[in-house]
Amino acid sequence: MENERNVTEFILIGLTQNPQMQKVVFPVFLVLYMVTLAGNLLIVVAITTSRALNAPMYFFLTHLALIDTIYSSSSAPKLIVDSLHEKKIISFSGCMAQVYAEHIFGAAEIILLTVMAYDRYVAICKPLHYTAIMSHQVCGLLVGVAWAGGFLHATVQILFIVWLPFCGPNVIDHFMCDLYPLLKLVCMDTHTLGLFVAANSGFICLLTFLLLVVSYVVILCSLRTYSLEGRHKALSTCVAHITVVVLFFVPCMFVYLRRVTTLPIDKAVAVFYTIVAPMLNPLIYTLRNADVNNAIRKLWRKKVTSNND
Repeated sequence: MENERNVTEFILIGLTQNPQMQKVVFPVFLVLYMVTLAGNLLIVVAITTSRALNAPMYFFLTHLALIDTIYSSSSAPKLIVDSLHEKKIISFSGCMAQVYAEHIFGAAEIILLTVMAYDRYVAICKPLHYTAIMSHQVCGLLVGVAWAGGFLHATVQILFIVWLPFCGPNVIDHFMCDLYPLLKLVCMDTHTLGLFVAANSGFICLLTFLLLVVSYVVILCSLRTYSLEGRHKALSTCVAHITVVVLFFVPCMFVYLRRVTTLPIDKAVAVFYTIVAPMLNPLIYTLRNADVNNAIRKLWRKKVTSNND
């Protein structure tokens, strides 16, 4: 227990140690974060205020946007504020909270993306039974499972790492707290610990990704029986979802499907899945979705009209 209390805070190296680049980090990531918040919250408001967007797909998309908003908020504000300071410090409890937030929302998103793939499978492969299968109760249950799964995964991870002996040093070569950079500071052999992380995070990403690939192969094969117009509409939805899946799962597998080690590219990968991917998701889902675009236009017109009045 004594060893665990030796470290009360961690020093983050940050995204870069170059003073000139530090000046660039603040405005660039502030803009990225603001765009992420605006895009995801706009989707939430547009869908919840539109009577036309009451299909299960949009219900799941609302929760995905909420998860992305909170997920990016678990690391981006700290990165932005730290870029203004030479010494970047985070308390032990703050570090554990960041790890917990990263994993609860990351795991919830993994499960929710799987749920969204199942929704597309039912809609395309069993269209006559879609309404009966994807009822409001079932949709609510599936979203509840996503949040509960994220909570369970994050709780296991945090209970695993919070009791490890951190007896110094306390310098993390990253801009945020993450499992592998933290495991490098543990005062014990980390081989078995690395296997646990790979099993609890890496293999979950890999197996879920393979499951999603198989499901979309089945969906795409089913489209052969559709008309040209129906095929185009189904494809536009599936392509958007597949793009989001690839953007999320590839960095996840790259980071967690390896032994306990850190690479120079890890920071860039972390920026991608914590800030860039949540920023791109609203754009990907709305770019070719006429219904969401129409809802956003109506919301904008309503806002302009109320301002004029």
